[in-house]
Amino acid sequence: MDNPVIVIGDVLDSAFETLLGKGLAAFNEQLAGYNDRQPLAVELKDPATGQVLGGISGRTSLGVLFIDLFYLPEHLRGSGLGARLLAACENEGRRRGCRSAVLYTLSFQAPQFYEKHGWQRFGEIPCDPAGSSRIFMRKAL
Repeated sequence: MDNPVIVIGDVLDSAFETLLGKGLAAFNEQLAGYNDRQPLAVELKDPATGQVLGGISGRTSLGVLFIDLFYLPEHLRGSGLGARLLAACENEGRRRGCRSAVLYTLSFQAPQFYEKHGWQRFGEIPCDPAGSSRIFMRKAL
């Protein structure tokens, strides 16, 4: 085999993601004895149209809930829906056997929201725009 070539792009092809997921799953199963990685979607839908308005995406794996993205439209913020979405996500993580959860947020996004719901900061790194940071948070489930 010739030397592999490194190609950088900005599109995540589903076949590419499948290859990475299967490879990592096999590796984890070999070392941990099992693979329980599972995607997680907590959707907020309009009851009249069924349209997705916002929600949380993430995954569970090896006893940890990972929250990747959390979005709630501005007109729904402050209504308690964010807290309900987060609680639903955490509860599903518990149901799947997770004992802890992790996420990151930006300093200008919602660190206080998460802290209000029992999340704790465990790391922070500066990012753009100047004066901002990524805040890494965890919570025992």
